[in-house]
Amino acid sequence: MMSLQHDSLPYLDDPAFTLPTGTPAPVDPQIAEFMRLMAKDAAQYPRRDTLPIEEGRANAEKVRLPWAQGGPQMARTVNTEVATRHGKVRVRIHYPAERRLPGAFMYIHGGGFVLFSIDTHDRVMREYAERAGIVVIGIDYTRAPEAKFPQPLEECVDVLRWIAAQARELSIDADQLFVGGDSAGANLSMGTALTLRDEGQGGLIKGIVLNYGGFSSNLFRNSVVRYGAGDYGLSLHMMIWFRGLHIRHGKDFFDPRVDIMRADLRQLPPVWMVVTECDPLHDDSIELERLLKAAGVDVSAKVYRGTVHSFLEAVSISDAAVQAFEDTAAWLHGERGAHLA
Repeated sequence: MMSLQHDSLPYLDDPAFTLPTGTPAPVDPQIAEFMRLMAKDAAQYPRRDTLPIEEGRANAEKVRLPWAQGGPQMARTVNTEVATRHGKVRVRIHYPAERRLPGAFMYIHGGGFVLFSIDTHDRVMREYAERAGIVVIGIDYTRAPEAKFPQPLEECVDVLRWIAAQARELSIDADQLFVGGDSAGANLSMGTALTLRDEGQGGLIKGIVLNYGGFSSNLFRNSVVRYGAGDYGLSLHMMIWFRGLHIRHGKDFFDPRVDIMRADLRQLPPVWMVVTECDPLHDDSIELERLLKAAGVDVSAKVYRGTVHSFLEAVSISDAAVQAFEDTAAWLHGERGAHLA
């Protein structure tokens, strides 16, 4: 009988992979109300994976759009299109009334590479623009399954290069460009930074903001067991559905631009991580922070107690979301104090 060699099971070396232990952490009451209201609205529609993709997307937008309303007013907002190697993509540029940082923050929305848009994340972008006093540029990359890996990533890389090349026309400082995103957008942010570094343009990015991202193809994690049953927003079922639509070939699961844990993380710009506690992706962030530190990257991370996936969208009712935006604004301004730990 052939015995399995330890080398054939690399996930056994992953410190995030242990016997599932512990009980779920309590959810913050304001976040619990956010979850209740989202679940109530989502219950009006069939499960997204049972519908044609466009219908599922439209329903998801209806559920999310109320949370994108209100909030900061911008001095100016520009909607335009940017040419990429795959065709044009829509971008939205928010100019705050008070500019306190001369550069720009390219924000990449989440949604499992399949759902959501710069419309569902419009308030998130405006909150960053107002609180940090920075121009925020959102990108509507082409979503899966119409665009599979690596197309969405390559579109993000191309838009970042466009921002740098058009800095004067955009009234921004090309030496002060940040990239960041939430969930799948955090994965794309890391992929963008890695691609630019590998192609000799790593200096284009001053810093990376990672909000509760998915950074590994390994789903054998304690946080997936504790929080992945669907009671905390994102479910294991949806994660598998998203990945199946996004990935073109099985080998892509192990591409370091998808499975960021496999990447050479050296020589990346500083990283700020907003980590959710009650989230199947929690352990991804904890492990990536460890790997970034081991690679010599200047990384700061903070766990927001009682928060769930997508909690930033609850900023209209959540003190934790407000604090996370304020912390990110402080980090963008160069603060690295204990209050961010």
